[in-house]
Amino acid sequence: MVTKFKRILRRARRESLKQKKWLRELRWSASREGKESASKLAELKGTFGGRRCFVMGNGPSLLECDLTLLENEVTIGSNAQYLIWDRMGFIPTFLTVEDQLVAEDRADELSALEQPIKIFPMDLLYCLGDSSNSIFINFVRDYRPFPKFSSDFEKIVFWGGTVTMLNLQLAYYLGCTEIYLIGFDHSYQVPNQMDDYVITSQGDDVNHVHPDYFGKGYRWHDPNLARMEQAYTEALRFLSARGVLVRNATVGGRLDVFERVDYYQLFN
Repeated sequence: MVTKFKRILRRARRESLKQKKWLRELRWSASREGKESASKLAELKGTFGGRRCFVMGNGPSLLECDLTLLENEVTIGSNAQYLIWDRMGFIPTFLTVEDQLVAEDRADELSALEQPIKIFPMDLLYCLGDSSNSIFINFVRDYRPFPKFSSDFEKIVFWGGTVTMLNLQLAYYLGCTEIYLIGFDHSYQVPNQMDDYVITSQGDDVNHVHPDYFGKGYRWHDPNLARMEQAYTEALRFLSARGVLVRNATVGGRLDVFERVDYYQLFN
């Protein structure tokens, strides 16, 4: 009886938190800032119709590509990729963040970026303040069945266990008809000790493009590769059914959900 009562209490608390979250986002959406963000998002629909897009992962293999070739391409970066923009030689078209730990730990740096267009979930407004180059989206984290792929990014975007799922939904919304993934090593060194699936780094990051990406003191979630692959499979199904080509142009790596293509052949 006590256990059942606790479950009911936890469920009630979750529902209460969801309701408060929904009301906060509703109030913000009705504000001047919220309406401006919605307008900017609407203007992006189909902006790059017929063009190709490079969705950039943050694995070490990203730096094995000649990234200068992407300067005039549509590119989507994520999280703390800005740590290597000097090495890339350009700033991507978009930068996205959906992970709450990244948003909290990198809030000041992310908020200070004046370029490029930044795409953030509305539920991260508490730490990522509004700015002229920020767009906030209706990002749903808890839904059934999992996974889903949005046919209308303007109305709803679905969580997929990786920021890449957001990026693929964005690329489709932009009207891109070819999507190429690069920098997806799809392999992680994970320590044995963690607190409720959260890891706090004790040293340099060996899993990403820069040692400070999740360097000492930064928090990250235990990567669930099986869940990611489940989301990727749904993305591939959705996009292929609509005539959108999706290929993995990563140098090496272990992501085999998508058909492989040689990165450099894309520029011949």
